[in-house]
Amino acid sequence: MRALLPLLLSAAATTLSAASATAQVAAAASAPSVPAGDTAVEGAKLGQIFSDSDEARLRRNPVEAIFRGDLRYADRLGDYLTPAYERAERQALVDDLKALQRVDRARLSPVDRIAFDVFKSDRERDLKGYAPEVLRISEVLPINHFAGLQTFYPEFASSQGAAPFKSVLDYENNLKRNAQYAQVVDRMIARAREGMKRGIMPPRLVVQNVIGQLDNILAGAPEASLFYQPVTKFPEAVGAADRTRLAKAYAQQVRDVLNPAHRRLRDFLQSEYLPKARETVGLSALPGGRALYDYQIEASTTLPLKADAVHELGLSEVARILAEMEAQKERAGFKGTLPEFFQHLRTDARFQPKSAEEIAAGYAEIGKKVDARVREQFSLIPKTPLEIRPVPAFREKTAAAGSYQSGTPDGSRPGVFYYNTYDLPNRYLWGMETLYLHEAVPGHHFQISLAQENDSLPAFMRFGGNTAFSEGWGLYAETLYPELGLETDPYQRMGGLNDEMLRAMRLVVDTGIHAKGWTRDQAVRYMLDNSPMPESDAAAEVERYIAIPGQALAYKIGQLTILRLKAEARQALGARFDPRAFHATVLDTGALPMPVLERKVADWIAGQR
Repeated sequence: MRALLPLLLSAAATTLSAASATAQVAAAASAPSVPAGDTAVEGAKLGQIFSDSDEARLRRNPVEAIFRGDLRYADRLGDYLTPAYERAERQALVDDLKALQRVDRARLSPVDRIAFDVFKSDRERDLKGYAPEVLRISEVLPINHFAGLQTFYPEFASSQGAAPFKSVLDYENNLKRNAQYAQVVDRMIARAREGMKRGIMPPRLVVQNVIGQLDNILAGAPEASLFYQPVTKFPEAVGAADRTRLAKAYAQQVRDVLNPAHRRLRDFLQSEYLPKARETVGLSALPGGRALYDYQIEASTTLPLKADAVHELGLSEVARILAEMEAQKERAGFKGTLPEFFQHLRTDARFQPKSAEEIAAGYAEIGKKVDARVREQFSLIPKTPLEIRPVPAFREKTAAAGSYQSGTPDGSRPGVFYYNTYDLPNRYLWGMETLYLHEAVPGHHFQISLAQENDSLPAFMRFGGNTAFSEGWGLYAETLYPELGLETDPYQRMGGLNDEMLRAMRLVVDTGIHAKGWTRDQAVRYMLDNSPMPESDAAAEVERYIAIPGQALAYKIGQLTILRLKAEARQALGARFDPRAFHATVLDTGALPMPVLERKVADWIAGQR
C-alpha cells in the first residue's frame, strides 16, 4: 500500500495526492500560506537538488545502488578506504548544503519543508564526521567485527544476499566486484598500519574477533567458499558453456585472489596488529577519543546529547524496568529473588529450544498471530514479502540474536528476518515474540519497506535514515505486544522486558565503557546482574558496543521519543486519537531525525484538532 504522505519531486507534482490531504492540512495549520506557483517553483528546485545528490551518491557507492535494485554500476564496488573517496564524500556534503541555500524554505509546501529539514540535518550531522579531530581516529580504524566489508560482503557475493545472479552479466559483474573487494582488503591493512604509527589501535578483543571471522571465511576448499556458491546453482538463463567457464573462473578467483587477500589480512592481524592492540576498550583511552565519542552519540541519536546525561537516563530506565520484572516474577508464582528468577529463566530446560527447526516453526507461528491483528494498528501495510531465515554459519558466532535485511522496492527480493541458532541452549523461547516484533512485523520490515515502496519520496528519504528512528521504531514496535495479542504469559512478557532492559542497559554500559573507563568484564557483569540474558549474549553485546561506540544508544533514545509523542497525541486528541493514523504519520516519510519527527507530529496533532 502506498504511503500516505508522498513528497513530489517535480513542479507538476507539487499538489499532494488525496491520500495525503489530511497530513497536508495538519502541517498547514502551523504554516503561512504560500502561492501555488511559488510553491511549485521552489519544490522543483528542491527536487532537482535531491535527484542530483542521489545520482552522484549512487555513482560513488555502487553497492548501495545494488541494494535498491539499480544495476547501472553493478560492475563496481566503490573506492572505499581511499583519500579520494573520502574527499568526494565530504565535498558532496558541502555541495549539498550550498545548493540548499538557493531554495527559499518559506515558499515550500509543508511536506517539502520536512524533506528540506531532513536533508539539511543529515548533511550537517554527517559533515561533523569529517572534522579533522574525528577523522584522525576513524580513518585508521578500518575494521572490526561489526563494521568492515568482510562482515557482509561474502554473503552479498554468495547469491544469498542482495547482489543478483539472474544472467551471465550478473555473474561477470560479481567477478569484477570480487576483484575490487580484494583490493579493499589490502587497503584495510594499509590503514591499520597507519593507525599503528599514530598510536591509534583497537582493543585486543576486537582484533581477535576479526581473526575468528577470517578463519571462518578461509575454512575449507575453494569450492566450499561462500564466494564459490553462485556457480553451484545457475539459473536457466545461463547456458552450459557459460556455466563451465564461470565455474572455472570462480574457483580460480577464490583460490588465487580472494583467499590470498583474506589470508594476508588474517596474517597481518595475527602477527603485527594483535601484539600491539590495546588492553583498554573505551574510546576515551585514545588521544582525542572523547571528541569522536561525542560525534558518535550525535550521529546515532540525531541529538546533541552528552555521555553523562545519557548514563543517568539509562540508570533511571533500568530501575523502572526492574520494578516491572518484579511484578512478572510475582505473576509467574516464582518464590525466589529476582536474580534467582533470572537464573531460572536461563537454566530451566523448558525455555531452551530442542532444535533449530523448533525455532523456525516458532517464528512462523508468531508471524501468523501478528498478521491476524496488525491491521487494527496500521493502515499502511508493506507490499514487500518477508522471509524468515537462520543467520549464515560463517557469522553466527558474532551476530546478534536477530537482524533484518531489506528487500527491494519492487518486491522482487523479500525482506529477511534473520534469527541466530548459535549456542542453541541460550536461544531462549521466551525471547522470540519480542524479537519478532522488533526485527520483522511491525518493526524494521514495516519501517524500511514502507519508506522504500513510496516512490514519491526522494531517494534519500526512501533509502536513507538514521539509527535513532529505525532502531527507536523497532523498540517501539515491541511495546505494541498487547494490541497484537502477544506476551500473554509472564515468561514471554519477561522476554519483552528483557529486550527493553537490554536497550536501557546500553545507555549505561556504552557510556560506561567509552566515557567512564568501564572494563569489558565490568560491563558484562552489570548486564547479567540486571537481566536474565545469558552470558554469551551479554558478552557479544558488550563487544559490539566496544566495536561500534554510540550506535547502541539510539534504540532507547528513539523509542522514548516516539512514546512521548504518542502520549502527547493521546492527551491532546482524547477519543479522536487513532493509532493507525499516528503510526502512518510516524512512518510515511521515512526515517526522520528526532527534532524533525517532533515537529511533524506536533503539526499532525494541530491538524487533527
